[in-house]
Amino acid sequence: MTAAPTALRRRWLFADQLGPHFLDHPEQPVLLVESRAVFRRRRFHRQKAHLVLSALRHRAAELGDQAVVVRADTYGEALARVREPLDVCAPTSRGALTFVERQPGLEVLPHRGFVTARPDFERWAGHQRGGLLMENFYRTARHVHGVLMDGTEPAGGRWNFDHENREPPPRTDRLDVPPPWLPEEDEIDAEVRRDLDRWEADGDVSFVGRDGPRRFAATRAEAEAALDTFVEHRLPTFGRYEDAMLAADPWLSHSVLSAAMNLGLVDPREAVDRAEDEYRAGRAPIASVEGYVRQLMGWRDYVWHVYWRTGPDYKRSNALAAHAPLPDWFRDLDADAVEARCLSDVLGQVRDMAWVHHIPRLMVLGNWALQRGYDPAELTDWFHECFVDGYEWVMAPNVVGMSQHADGGFMATKPYASGGAYINRMSDYCGGCRYRPDVRVGEDACPYSAGYWWFLDRNRERLAPNRRMAQPLAGLARLRDREALVEQEQQRGASPP
Repeated sequence: MTAAPTALRRRWLFADQLGPHFLDHPEQPVLLVESRAVFRRRRFHRQKAHLVLSALRHRAAELGDQAVVVRADTYGEALARVREPLDVCAPTSRGALTFVERQPGLEVLPHRGFVTARPDFERWAGHQRGGLLMENFYRTARHVHGVLMDGTEPAGGRWNFDHENREPPPRTDRLDVPPPWLPEEDEIDAEVRRDLDRWEADGDVSFVGRDGPRRFAATRAEAEAALDTFVEHRLPTFGRYEDAMLAADPWLSHSVLSAAMNLGLVDPREAVDRAEDEYRAGRAPIASVEGYVRQLMGWRDYVWHVYWRTGPDYKRSNALAAHAPLPDWFRDLDADAVEARCLSDVLGQVRDMAWVHHIPRLMVLGNWALQRGYDPAELTDWFHECFVDGYEWVMAPNVVGMSQHADGGFMATKPYASGGAYINRMSDYCGGCRYRPDVRVGEDACPYSAGYWWFLDRNRERLAPNRRMAQPLAGLARLRDREALVEQEQQRGASPP
């Protein structure tokens, strides 16, 4: 291995920039900073704090003498101890970017870790008329990057295979697929656990959720193993049940790579290329591969660019005037206080794993919060803190825009609100629940079915101009038990369902 060119500065790597693609040379000198204040400012899930610290310390161990590791209260204190020129890839939050841009002598490089660069997105956005539709961005990105293309045509003859990727779960407890790759903890994990225990005992930090074991990759080698397992054994069945939910099978065929990707351990283009290779070799169907590619270079990149384009005020958007504070049972992940089986199970998964896949996030947790009028900024912080893959850039567009419709329709053309019928169709939750999805008033009334109509009743004037909401609002007007339903849900208030 050749020595690093002397012109290379020491590269400061944030804790979400830990993969090799954040360095310009394998031997480039590195600065790693472990800041206690990061964990003090927010009440993170215990497993998220563990994963981030474990990944940072594993990277330090891999680099050895190549890295300078500074443990300090703040980033400012850490930088004051470094007496040599530094550069840094632009970080993923506005606050961190503002901080690094203000540091004298610190060279700030363009962002990495996404398929489409920010300037390219802005050029694309400047030519759009009628809104920045994710589908249009995704098709352009596939053209530009040559992904799943047969010449000028999309592979398989279509751009979008969503119709094939919306099947309800089979009538089994689990999918018949190999499990995802899971790590084995080591001494670094044990050290992290001891430190977190001590910090919490000292009253320096506070966590939510239950402790380990660690379930997500913390090193590049572990991330590669997780990616190998997914593309070789789980990708073929990913698309078909992408939107399904099974109580006993939280993983289904999902890649479980979002945390590793958001730590910078996997380059998304690498995962995209691996998936396309499986399709070209005839080992994975186009619907599954296209669905996975859409998640990465479509939705993930789109959310990233929306975060930067919309500006710092976006998180405070509140088009539906939702101001209810998150109740303690929700904030504290008290799944045992909840009788509704779907919400109890999903909240319990967050408590126990700091992760659920995208449909429980959107259609169980987000749908519940939307129906109850939870404050979208507060909910965004909760998702950021409670999920191992949660970062500001991820959660602001996904929660404020996609989930809570608080941006007035920039991200989604109508609210993602639904009653118990959707959950009944796409999961096995309703069969074992004390509530009935087809009942909206009374002791057996499904809180989601009732909550759906209550949401429409509260927001009917705000939603009336939306043509896609004309049919649901007409259905609301025909409800004979509307007054009883509204009174019932008002009385429920912040109580767990």
